Amino acid sequence: MKTKSIITGILAGLLFGIATPLSKIIISDINSFQLAGLLYLGAALAYFPFLVKHCNAEIYALKKTGNKIQIPGIILFGGILGPLFLMFGLKSANAMSVSIWLNLEMVTTALLGVLFFRDYLDRNAIIGLLLTLAAGIIMTLQESGSGIISGVFILLACIFWGLDNHLSALVDGVSPQTITFVKGLIGGMTNLTIGMFLGTRVTHPEYVPVALLIGVLSYGVSIVLYVKTAQNLGATRSQMLFSTAPFWGILLAWILLGESLSLKTIGSFIILAAGIIVMNLTSHKHEHLHKGVVHIHEHIHDDDHHNHLHEGNSDQKTKHSHLHEHREGTHTHKHYPDLHHRHIHR
Repeated sequence: MKTKSIITGILAGLLFGIATPLSKIIISDINSFQLAGLLYLGAALAYFPFLVKHCNAEIYALKKTGNKIQIPGIILFGGILGPLFLMFGLKSANAMSVSIWLNLEMVTTALLGVLFFRDYLDRNAIIGLLLTLAAGIIMTLQESGSGIISGVFILLACIFWGLDNHLSALVDGVSPQTITFVKGLIGGMTNLTIGMFLGTRVTHPEYVPVALLIGVLSYGVSIVLYVKTAQNLGATRSQMLFSTAPFWGILLAWILLGESLSLKTIGSFIILAAGIIVMNLTSHKHEHLHKGVVHIHEHIHDDDHHNHLHEGNSDQKTKHSHLHEHREGTHTHKHYPDLHHRHIHR
């Protein structure tokens, strides 16, 4: 079990989950485009110092790896369309309902993964998925309808983010910080420009830095943690961990907005916790082929996949990133659908 990746996935969910009730507080004074833009500009702002410091290395990585589909797709689906449709849905629904509907992201991610992205689900992962989905359904049963249109907007946002999740898991060589910066900058500027063009006046300018701060934590730090988790566990398993976000949002809506918290909510938390535990008891093991590849990503020499030699006295026991080669080979071990295990199953 990759404990660190599990923790980062849950933390990513926590940071993203608190964005919904916090955004609900200020969205009445900022239009949907403006708020979506500010949230993602906050994400870009969080990692601007990182990009300045590592600019040469990141440009080198971009040149050495092929992400011609992944990066534009992440920007379009995750940086522009996803947050925009979330804001549309949030405009006419209460924060708790939107938090619950966001569980659809896990379902869309799982379906897209199985159908198109070779994200294999073993027995435990399927049980974990069903338990996590059951927790969301139980929560939904106690909610009154907040409008079909809002639900459709949230569903579309979840589909776009599902595509974003899988593309993020497949990015090779570019750091999560750079992905977040580029997605935040382009997506943020696009939505903010549209929002300003609509001419809606911001009645409370003091909310602008608040929106940026929410973006730093809930979209900046959260996205980086999620991308790291997805590259280690696969998009679907990572999304199960990230699906804790609505529950964190519900807790904060209860604390800040006075929305109700029932026994069903507590029961849902228990079922969700069980689903996360079962999902991470991986039972997937078989003989598989690794094709030869040269790529760049963060790794450590603690497995059977990174046994290359380093020049000089560089430390091979701590995480590091550089261009390295994997020779073709076949072996057997338990594994997740990470960057090295996206093979076809029969």
